[in-house]
Amino acid sequence: MPSSPVRHRHSLRARFRFLYHGNTTTAVRFRLAVIAIDLAIIAFFVAAPILKDYGRTFFVLDYCIAALLAADLIARITAFSDWKDWFRRPINWIDLIVLASLLLPAWAINLGFLRILRLWTLLNSDLFWRTVGRKFDDTRVEEVTRAVGNLVTFVFVVTGFVYTVFRGRHDGITGYVDALYFTVATLTTTGFGDITLPGVWGRLLSIAVMLVGITLFVRLGQSLLKPRKVNFACPTCALQKHDPDAVHCKACGTVLAIPDDG
Repeated sequence: MPSSPVRHRHSLRARFRFLYHGNTTTAVRFRLAVIAIDLAIIAFFVAAPILKDYGRTFFVLDYCIAALLAADLIARITAFSDWKDWFRRPINWIDLIVLASLLLPAWAINLGFLRILRLWTLLNSDLFWRTVGRKFDDTRVEEVTRAVGNLVTFVFVVTGFVYTVFRGRHDGITGYVDALYFTVATLTTTGFGDITLPGVWGRLLSIAVMLVGITLFVRLGQSLLKPRKVNFACPTCALQKHDPDAVHCKACGTVLAIPDDG
């Protein structure tokens, strides 16, 4: 018969699985609370470059948020069927990097700009789409949301990096808004020229921002403008995406019977 600690561990894992993967009202409400806390934490990350001037108060908040994220990650790992498989997923490693930047703020302050990646991991997580976006899972709404999330995350990652690296070293970057202004102007290829980064590395960063920015804008445009598709697996070739009124699979010609949601 299993010992008491083993039974307790199994009971705890079952509880976490119920909360993180269940479909009951209690489980959904729990995940909604987790997502709401995540959004509040992300807002803190956006404001962190300004708040860090408050010194000890900022570091206390850092450690409190680190404790929340650590508890959440431990619970998710516990709820996962195979913790080794959990660690093989790159999206989970990003959360660990965010946690590390919170646990070691004095040593990893130069990595603080990566914390906003928590927004990207949230919008690309199964937890989010099974909870908030379950009605829009695998739809155009999901594609547009992910594209917007990628763009916003990139803007704030670059802004944080420019602010961290160039503030005080370049006359044009004196505050966070200056870094944000430079990022948006470069991202949109507007290039007003009133704020430019010095040196070869500054030019290379500007080129990278423009190239990635164009790619993200194109991706967002495709998500908004491309014809609507529905998810329906072809029984012969397993092609997933089809036109809503498709009668035959465009890959193999198999007759389809796509349900009419209308």
